[in-house]
Amino acid sequence: MSESPVPEELTQLDAELRGVTRRVERRIDPGPTAVIVSIAMLVVIGALLLPWSGSTRGWEILAGEASFGVLPRLFTFTALGIGVFGSALALATRRWGLAWVCAVGCGISVVNGVWAIWSRQIGVPQGGSGAAPGLILTVLAVLLLSVSWVRIALRR
Repeated sequence: MSESPVPEELTQLDAELRGVTRRVERRIDPGPTAVIVSIAMLVVIGALLLPWSGSTRGWEILAGEASFGVLPRLFTFTALGIGVFGSALALATRRWGLAWVCAVGCGISVVNGVWAIWSRQIGVPQGGSGAAPGLILTVLAVLLLSVSWVRIALRR
């Protein structure tokens, strides 16, 4: 008895199913954590309107209108770039790799934020202006983003 060759249609179906499997393996499902990520992104945006040091607002540091050193400015770029834009891109595309980039990037941004707070506290004369609520709120929101992205990425 001779074996019949596999029909061409079944070979094409098998190749298509393997392609679908690869695409599904690279996707994430953020589930209810997506709401937490979205709220934290809004908090980061809103905190840029609050004072970060004295009466200087976060957006002024981002725009370079206020000279507060490299650490607060670096934190504004990482918080906005990774925390807001990176998170929005990861939520929209649902890519597993982007979820990890956001998790690691937000973690690095938290370290930048803590250093930014520290830089505002060191050498502040009595009655001077240290870290204001906007900076602290942004660090906490980016910390929440980092934890949320780690949870999402590990769920896969």
